[in-house]
Amino acid sequence: IIFDGEHHNQQNSSDDDVNNSVTLSSCAESDGMGKFRNTCINKHAQIFVNPTQFYVSAVTCEMCGTKGTTETFFSRSKRFCSVSCSRSYSSNSKKSSIIARLQVGMSGKVFIPTFIRTVTKFLCVYVLREGHPLGTTLAGFDWGNYLEKSGLLAAPVSCFRHVPLCAQWDDIYVRLKVEVLNTHTALPSKVYWIATVVQLAGYMALLRYEGFEDDDSHDLWCNLGTADVHPIGWCAVNSKLLVPPQEVHQHIKDWKSYLMERLVGAHTLPVDFHVKMADCLRCPFRQAVRVEVVDRSQVSRTRLAVVDTVVGGRLRLLYEDGGLGPSGEVLSDFWCHMQSPLLHPVGWSERVGHSIKETDTSVNMSSHPAFRKVLQNSVPDQFKKLRTVYMGDKFFEEGMKLEAIDPLNLGNICVASVRKVLLDGYIMVGIDGVEIGDGSDWFCYHANSHAILPVGYCENNNIPLTLPPGYDHATFIWTKYLEETGTVAAPRRLFNTDDVGHGFTSGMKLEAVDLMEPRLVCVATVRRCVGRLLLLHFDGWEPEFDQWVDGQSPEIYPVGWCEITGYQLQPPIGPGKIIAVFIVFIYAVQNLVVTCCILLSCVEPPQGQEHSHIVIAVKVEEMETPLLSSAQTKERDNPEPFTTFKLEDSV
Repeated sequence: IIFDGEHHNQQNSSDDDVNNSVTLSSCAESDGMGKFRNTCINKHAQIFVNPTQFYVSAVTCEMCGTKGTTETFFSRSKRFCSVSCSRSYSSNSKKSSIIARLQVGMSGKVFIPTFIRTVTKFLCVYVLREGHPLGTTLAGFDWGNYLEKSGLLAAPVSCFRHVPLCAQWDDIYVRLKVEVLNTHTALPSKVYWIATVVQLAGYMALLRYEGFEDDDSHDLWCNLGTADVHPIGWCAVNSKLLVPPQEVHQHIKDWKSYLMERLVGAHTLPVDFHVKMADCLRCPFRQAVRVEVVDRSQVSRTRLAVVDTVVGGRLRLLYEDGGLGPSGEVLSDFWCHMQSPLLHPVGWSERVGHSIKETDTSVNMSSHPAFRKVLQNSVPDQFKKLRTVYMGDKFFEEGMKLEAIDPLNLGNICVASVRKVLLDGYIMVGIDGVEIGDGSDWFCYHANSHAILPVGYCENNNIPLTLPPGYDHATFIWTKYLEETGTVAAPRRLFNTDDVGHGFTSGMKLEAVDLMEPRLVCVATVRRCVGRLLLLHFDGWEPEFDQWVDGQSPEIYPVGWCEITGYQLQPPIGPGKIIAVFIVFIYAVQNLVVTCCILLSCVEPPQGQEHSHIVIAVKVEEMETPLLSSAQTKERDNPEPFTTFKLEDSV
């Protein structure tokens, strides 16, 4: 590599900074290395994404607070919006209570003492802004700070076969050299410097600027998939300045010789790194494509839906007869990855014999942008192909017993039965002892699914098995249960429980979808690995909300995936139960004061005191937003592209 040593004059820059700037020229052909190619994704070296807008509706469902009509709600009582909420109501009451109180304020207009309003506001703002442990900011979750405090163990990108650059990640390793934005300079414009990768955590890399040697005090975390990390030579090709950080440029007089020595024999990112990243983010789905997807209000059937938004391969689907609210908001939607087993092409249900809800044509969705376009049916080639299974005389049969992950409480593995055999290797499974009776809570699994397990699997792997009501763990024996019910166990050879060598280990950090609320991608930790199964723990929540997932699930992602795709990452809820419980206590006191005021007919405030109540709104602005690195984010004055927490006083 040839260094031309040319000094570049720059307006408004100091003499020291200019005199110590270094540029890399293109490689001379005599070096035998060829010229570097421009590896930026577009001419501005930025990835543009469309963040989605999450809608927080008024409380009507007793579990999750989803707003809807009686026609779209589950069960005769219409207390819950889905079977999931109905069954999870008891176990999730603590979680839903805290969330509801953080998101929904007092609706009455009774005078509340000023000190209670002040304390409540302070605690809510503290939890939302400061309460996420170890470094949550208004601009987004700080993965680097969080990893340093909780341990630098994160699942490598190569563990996730569905994410960008998974197959090429073996080319990314510690000691690589890159050109990265220099945040330690007084220059008014962007300048870059060379850094070395000293630690990898998913897509995140801990970088150390050249010149700091063994000094780690200025190390910075950066997402390798963002626009400000480039291969060596990118600055030369794009006429960008290489300027050393202010803290070190005085200690080294001859930067040309220093860099020559440091870079000889060094490796860098592939020159087409960002191009391949962009190619991997392409999705075969677009807005207005029709699909069949599980009905969230009745999991035993599918429902026609239309693609509304695509973010990093994740699809926001709008049910064709979901309905719109008074302000045009969607009343019923569903999020999943394009490779999700819950997603199917149009006509799949009829082909395999699965139940599908007939679309209510009286519901008008034409005012929504996704329905203004010409709708196009999806085709099988757009979906992930499952392994073919032989359905002969020795396949699953109706009534066979097995163990299965409860689709409505994914932390439980239960005693279950095959209720119906469909075509193409699919079966309908019901959880013993808690079935409604009409089959509305059966769930469809493929024979290759991770969620169905042979009898005795939990006992062999020290996993608690959820038993039917009336049975006790101390006395439950599978052979006796099969005799009592007059059934047989499904043959072990029909199950796919082999360890696929996924590479995960306990304690690894990742970003994972909360499958009970699939629009949310959360900070999570691998708690256990059992064969192909992973037990995921959502950081900040109690273990009762853990979920079993497949090691090859498309709903788990490496650290930094949300930043690359522009998807909103949900940070841990807070440092512990104390503050959350204290907030609930404050609200309880507030409610008590309101009740006392009503009983004492003290419904009018003192003269000059306005009625007030507290509302906490969580919203993601919807706009074209360039994806920025953490270093750029700190320099921005407007954090609107990220989730912001706004505390409003309204009458």
